[in-house]
Order: sequence, then C-alpha cells, then structure tokens
Amino acid sequence: MFPLSRNVLRSLKIRSIQQIRARQSHAKHSPDFHDKYGNTLLTRGTIFCVVAWVFTITQIGIEWNQSPVGRVTPKEWNDE
Repeated sequence: MFPLSRNVLRSLKIRSIQQIRARQSHAKHSPDFHDKYGNTLLTRGTIFCVVAWVFTITQIGIEWNQSPVGRVTPKEWNDE
C-alpha cells in the first residue's frame, strides 16, 4: 500500500513549499511598489495613528470614565 500511495503522490506533481521557494529565489525580478515603499509606508502609517491617538487622548478634553465617587454629594432632603 505504501509504494502505491507514494507513486500516486509523485505522479500528481505536488511541489513542496521548499521547492517553490528555491525556484522563486533563482528568478530575478525588478522591485515593485511594495518592495520599494512597503516598510516606509507601514512605519509612517503607524506613526500617524500613534500621533492621532495621543492627540485625541490628551488634547480634546474627553474625561475617560471618571468616577463621581467623592465629588458628588447628596442634597439635603426637603420635607415640605
């Protein structure tokens, strides 16, 4: 059974990932947009998002879940 299944798998021409990577590494390709600018754009986008969140958190004046405990005092009951 094992030799039969091995022959069937060989006949299907299934290439492993290592074979595909080895074949692709030999091919010369010109750098595309992502090769040229990918890391730069990723870094700039990350910096933009961090700066936007820092501005939002510190400058807009939103009170982030401030507890009223200790700041709110109940009024005296009026029986009239």
